[in-house]
Amino acid sequence: MALDLRLNQKQTQVMVMTPQLQQAIRLLQLGQMELVEEINQEILENPMLELTPPPDSAEAASRDSLSDPEYDQTPDSDRRQNDEFADSAGASEENVREEFDWENYLGEYSSAPSSSLNVGSHESPEESPGFESFVAAKTSLAEHLSWQLRLSAEDELDLKLGSAIIGNLDDDGYLAADLEELAAETGATVEEMSAMLARVQDLDPPGVAARDLAECLLIQLERLGAGASLAADICRHHLRLVEKKDMAGLCRALKVSKEEAATAMEAIRALEPRPGRAYNNTDSVYITPDVYVSKIGSEYVITLNEDGLPKLRLSREYRRLLTDKTAGGETRRYLSDKLKGAAFLIRSIHQRQRTIYRVTEAIFKVQRDFLDYGVEHLKPLVLRDIAEELGFHESTISRVTTNKYVYTPRGLFELKYFFDSPISRFQGEALASESVKNRIKQIIGAEDSQKPLSDQRIVEILRGSNIDIARRTVAKYREMLGLGSSSERRQMY
Repeated sequence: MALDLRLNQKQTQVMVMTPQLQQAIRLLQLGQMELVEEINQEILENPMLELTPPPDSAEAASRDSLSDPEYDQTPDSDRRQNDEFADSAGASEENVREEFDWENYLGEYSSAPSSSLNVGSHESPEESPGFESFVAAKTSLAEHLSWQLRLSAEDELDLKLGSAIIGNLDDDGYLAADLEELAAETGATVEEMSAMLARVQDLDPPGVAARDLAECLLIQLERLGAGASLAADICRHHLRLVEKKDMAGLCRALKVSKEEAATAMEAIRALEPRPGRAYNNTDSVYITPDVYVSKIGSEYVITLNEDGLPKLRLSREYRRLLTDKTAGGETRRYLSDKLKGAAFLIRSIHQRQRTIYRVTEAIFKVQRDFLDYGVEHLKPLVLRDIAEELGFHESTISRVTTNKYVYTPRGLFELKYFFDSPISRFQGEALASESVKNRIKQIIGAEDSQKPLSDQRIVEILRGSNIDIARRTVAKYREMLGLGSSSERRQMY
């Protein structure tokens, strides 16, 4: 069979991930705060984008006849406003000359230091430290201990050995290295490191630099003058019984009554097992909801949260330059590309907001009972249900619900919270797994703390409520809720 080369022509359809499509997908999965950062970055990079002035600003008042919609989409939609802008340009320049505070301007940017501001050696307030420089940062555990060490150290060797110990403390304040390792690292003997460790353990907070829980608790008891107490004896020899919550075994081992053991346990419970906890720099993370669901009368109204979201429009100045015949070809090509990018960004933001609204609306059509009655009435829901309802792909629904939060009369929830796998019932419709988790939490919350319910007993209670569930599923949900097993939940007294 002879081989030959031929040219064949055929028409096919392929999915091409253009840069514009990639940008639209990226915007869709961004949260509210991330979207604000993305828009601000685009404003810096694209001269065709500018912020719409607030309605009560001087610029908006002087351009009432030029007001744009919230987002401009095409250059032709604003041609009349461009003409009026050109007519008013000269008058605006005169207004700037009359209204601008030149005295303050010159006072701020002159080379002579201002007499009204104590800026030290800085030539101008522009070079002075910002406000953030004066805001007190939270002191870390290492900084707190190093400050005490510098006050108590007798020589450079003390500083060296003490710093080595402090530098090897974990977030809870425990020593995470062996004394032999620290001695080899600093060139000191183990005896010198041991003596320095005792000095560091005398610092504040009590219990710091301990090597295990027992030592941490004993240091605190010693500081309280209770080093020879029953509580100290428990910490030295019987923490395993405390861990097992074996009160009877503890009483037998100590040869004391239950009341005496309970008093000693109260003293131990008052101690701090993690002395470094107060110095952990765990800043609060604030969540900005993307959507609000409010009840007005008997209906629920969905509102997109656009507070703080920059309102964009296309720059009139640069669009006028784009139509200027005297401008160079390269300049006009550059501005044309930026114009297309800016217009697509604005349309993408509009599309993102509309998609979030439609997905939220579809979710709460299904989960209306949740808004009316609470978590117990959540219904099973999967991505495919909403995708088929709206005619979207499942991946689109997944992107929309990722890192998006909705504030409802029942509290603040991630949109993904309302997608839940079903738990079958012996009779009737299936339940959402979140409803079952909430039921398990209620059952455990109402149990006798000295006789906690086993997972099997919880299964029997749920089956009595017409919920068909396996014991391993109860154990999994319990762990997801952060609840311990029955032995871990048992109170000793």
